[in-house]
Amino acid sequence: MNILLLLIPAALVLGGLGLAGFIWALKSGQFDDPDGAAARILFDDEDDEP
Repeated sequence: MNILLLLIPAALVLGGLGLAGFIWALKSGQFDDPDGAAARILFDDEDDEP
């Protein structure tokens, strides 16, 4: 039972770090265009031709 005194705060700290990282990613624009990069690979770039 004494290990719970260590594991519960550790889990809360790690969860808070994950939440803070997710909020940072939202605010920095990481999720603005999730489909753009996936669709970009399907189109040929005409600038690459010699």
